[in-house]
Amino acid sequence: MRDFPSCFGENGVQVADSSSSSSTARTAQNLVTCLYQCRLRGKWCLITITWTKNLMGQGLSVGIDDSSNQCLCKVDIKPWLFSKRKGCKNLEVDSSKIDMYWDLSSAKFGSGPEPLEGFYLAVVFNQELVLLLGDLKKEACKKINSPLGPSSAIFIAKREHLFGKKFYYAKAQFCDKGQIHNIMIECDTVGVSDPCLLIRIDSKMVMQVKRLQWKFRGNNTILVDGLPVEVFWDVHNWLFGNAIGNAVFMFQSCLSAEKLWACQSISSSDPSPLNWSCSEKFRDTQLQGLGFSLILYAWKNE
Repeated sequence: MRDFPSCFGENGVQVADSSSSSSTARTAQNLVTCLYQCRLRGKWCLITITWTKNLMGQGLSVGIDDSSNQCLCKVDIKPWLFSKRKGCKNLEVDSSKIDMYWDLSSAKFGSGPEPLEGFYLAVVFNQELVLLLGDLKKEACKKINSPLGPSSAIFIAKREHLFGKKFYYAKAQFCDKGQIHNIMIECDTVGVSDPCLLIRIDSKMVMQVKRLQWKFRGNNTILVDGLPVEVFWDVHNWLFGNAIGNAVFMFQSCLSAEKLWACQSISSSDPSPLNWSCSEKFRDTQLQGLGFSLILYAWKNE
């Protein structure tokens, strides 16, 4: 069976090993990463937004890479116990000016690290608005002295860590400017002789996997908004791993999602937690605007 790839970093993502404590793993993994596609100087670039939450507080990092995965610039905003929630950063890259503005002083958060409302985050390239996040758009445009309008960046991928015992919840927008859907993953593996996996979109069951002990890795196609969405899952750690192991799910809306299986192979004899490394083929597919990827790391609470 083949592994499914990720577009988040060339070195991939390694889940916590068996020697880690569950509290340490949860703290270290409590982050959300969003990937946006844009054009700078006529070339495709990727903007990576990472929201983090740990014992020190909540933090934010913004990075811009070109299509060859070369980092153009990166700004890290340290946990807000020690820094202000409002500010800006001015950078110069290859004779071009990149400005980043943020205001999270009134931001409201849920259980995760990503703000829900009351904030803005803006990326400006040569005085042109490239990316604008948050609901305080008028305040942001006033700050950067730019007319209110849609940003040119396209939301193409998201990676998120979820925590639960039986139910796991997430939201996804499978196409740019499309409807936001509620995703619920249900799987009870404690004291169940024959566990099964259920996935619901907006409370409607769209996928059921029975005999999960034999089908702990696989993929299936569902329809969302009339478009095919490929669902990949790996729940090996839930069934056969240690107590702090996590399952991984990927929802891929792509014209050729099945071809992405060829990006990276995995030895079927290796049951250890997997590395999802960045594939140039996958990056090219994303940069062509063919779809959206949602990768969910689901951790079981004790």
